[in-house]
Amino acid sequence: MLLGKVIGTVWSTRKDENLVGAKFLIVRQIDLEYKPKEATVIAVDSVGAGVGEVVLVAQGSSARQTTFTKNKPIDAVIMAIVDKLDISAKEKQQEKVSV
Repeated sequence: MLLGKVIGTVWSTRKDENLVGAKFLIVRQIDLEYKPKEATVIAVDSVGAGVGEVVLVAQGSSARQTTFTKNKPIDAVIMAIVDKLDISAKEKQQEKVSV
């Protein structure tokens, strides 16, 4: 699972019939301080996320286990919108030292 921020939308009028009605969003991975990383992924939105929101993305076979994505050709799914991250001060300090 990865933490990311929705940065855009992919429009596709022609697609596999199992994906009709699916909304594709571009998600840039972020770290625990909300700083962007280089990695991006195109993910199907199963929770109504929008541009600018912080989300959790499941990938691989786990991406096909939501109600909407079951048995569909999906490799990444937005399955949660993040309201808040709670990280202890000690953990934050250790992360800064290890980077």
